[in-house]
Amino acid sequence: MNPKNVLNYAADQEARFVSVRFTDLIGAWHHLTFPIDQLSEDSFEDGFGFDASSLRGWAQIHESDMLLVPDASRFWIDPFTEDTTLCLIANAVDPITKEGYGLDPRSVAQRAESYLKFTGIADTAFFGPEAEFFVFDEARYHNGQHTSGYLVNSEEGHWNSGREGDEYSSNNGYHIRAKEGYVPVAPQDTLVDLRNSISTILGEVGINVECHHHEVATAGQCEIDFKFSNLLHTADNLMLFKYVVKNTAHAAGKTATFMPKPLYGDNGSGMHCHQSLWKDGNPLFAGDEYAGLSEMAKFYIGGLLKHAPALVGFAAPTTNSYKRLVPGFEAPVNLAYSARNRSAAVRIPMFSTSPKAKRLEFRPPDPSCNPYITFAALLMAGLDGIQNRIDPGAPLDKDIYDLPPEELKNVPSLPGSLDESLNALEADHDFLLKGDVFSTSMIERWIKYKRENEITPLRLRPHPLEYSMYYDV
Repeated sequence: MNPKNVLNYAADQEARFVSVRFTDLIGAWHHLTFPIDQLSEDSFEDGFGFDASSLRGWAQIHESDMLLVPDASRFWIDPFTEDTTLCLIANAVDPITKEGYGLDPRSVAQRAESYLKFTGIADTAFFGPEAEFFVFDEARYHNGQHTSGYLVNSEEGHWNSGREGDEYSSNNGYHIRAKEGYVPVAPQDTLVDLRNSISTILGEVGINVECHHHEVATAGQCEIDFKFSNLLHTADNLMLFKYVVKNTAHAAGKTATFMPKPLYGDNGSGMHCHQSLWKDGNPLFAGDEYAGLSEMAKFYIGGLLKHAPALVGFAAPTTNSYKRLVPGFEAPVNLAYSARNRSAAVRIPMFSTSPKAKRLEFRPPDPSCNPYITFAALLMAGLDGIQNRIDPGAPLDKDIYDLPPEELKNVPSLPGSLDESLNALEADHDFLLKGDVFSTSMIERWIKYKRENEITPLRLRPHPLEYSMYYDV
């Protein structure tokens, strides 16, 4: 697509405004809205000026002026605005050098795709994320100096089985027990119509849904799978996916969250990332090695496993992420690969024998991550594995929970906290610097932000559970 196509589409849709969207360092979407007559062909070269100094982790006050340069390849009409609004995704560009801003996540993803082509190993990296989420009827939380707490609720939640009905709602007795929410039918699954609505809207904005279902946890855990695409396009789609899910739920009087672990004692929300490399239209991960993999695919796995402790600094980027990644609870914390074992960090799906379907699935990420940075980091780790022929070792097809201690001690695992993962990223990031895909300053900014704004505040605050354990000491 080119700028003329975008302008013609806007005219055909009688758009009155244009929303120019971009992603901050941490992974949240932001936008500026202009009357549609402010959009011209020149806008796709000259961009729109904005102040970047107020965004999390971005420019300091003395370097705040930035440009938002829209990408003409991705546009749609916002399904949630009253006035017809054209939406565009933009890169943040330095107004002096005219290059992608070093802390702009989308620019990192573009540099990763360019580096892939430069290596000659492949020309396309396909990504397919499975971003799970919860839909609640209510979400409340507070954090004061002398008080803190939260409450989430869903009619599906098994804790509502004894709730008395009132004039507004009755208790019909259909509730989902903890860890028994995987693909039930109605009336236990109360969200099928909402997921249908989300899927329909996703189709309208150019995201092709392949399947949707209730997930394992009680109280509204869901999954909606959409078709894979190249790295950059998939990251764009994931940002739009989260926007559609949240706003469709909001319009229905509910609230959706991609927080990895909102409920105690039940499954958290992951974002398994399917990956494959292609060149000249041919798949490169199919072969005659274990589980139908090629040698290249095994080396790619070797790179993922070697760098996994550092990768989760981006891919599982919140303190809450590590309440999902806990050993012994079927979490993908074991740095091994398998065609069967879902607690291994890398799984090889076996649903199809077609070479085009051969891919690998990296399971530790969760949907709180910034997809541009996470996908780029995963690709760089895999490429490092290929370039250095990193052997991932033997697959782990045994039940990890039945392994004797002498065998289990030989299976390395992921860091147990965000702090540990950031330490790993600090120590192991040279593979990310190849081709100037990432920069040292960007990685340092990420680590500094996470430590100062997330880890330290949590360390300083008493936890409600500590009162139960220690108040009477």
